[in-house]
Amino acid sequence: MPPFSVLHVCMGNICRSPMAERLTMMAARERVGDKVDELIYVSSGGTGGWHAGEEMNPPAAREVRRRGGHDVGFAARKLLGEHLDTADLVLASTAEQVDYILGLRADSAGRTFVLGEFGRLLGKIDQGTLPPYAPEPDPVYARGVALVEAVDRVRGGQPPEAEDDLDDPWGRGDAFFSRVADEIDATVRPLVAALLAG
Repeated sequence: MPPFSVLHVCMGNICRSPMAERLTMMAARERVGDKVDELIYVSSGGTGGWHAGEEMNPPAAREVRRRGGHDVGFAARKLLGEHLDTADLVLASTAEQVDYILGLRADSAGRTFVLGEFGRLLGKIDQGTLPPYAPEPDPVYARGVALVEAVDRVRGGQPPEAEDDLDDPWGRGDAFFSRVADEIDATVRPLVAALLAG
């Protein structure tokens, strides 16, 4: 069984989604240490694609490092349909990006959310109904799939709310990047805690 796969999406893939990618992995590593790569795979992509191959935007990289993560080895990429095909959970920065994703792969609707939307709905599910956690790939994968299905059921076909969107910090100061990173953490840490609950 492959690791449970989380795909973060923004426009350029140099600010929001790479911060989300690295902060998710950092939170997961804090919980399970070196075993993390067996249990969860986190990646990111951009709907625009014009920054493909570039490093993380410097203020975004600084924010990741300030929180204890790292930006080493990051390279932006354009989001492609095949990235969605292998993702078990897709978290976009905005509702507009969700529309773009569904234009590429309509069948990803049940596992695609605005980041803030997922965080808002996650607190409404009964995690006691999920398959039990065990520090092995098969139980983590099964728990992750059930978690996404539970959040989608709570969503009930309703559209995301305007405040679910994550502001684009590109071109803004460090304080703005810090606020956006706080908003990312507010979803990815509860997500990792639910997925790797032990």
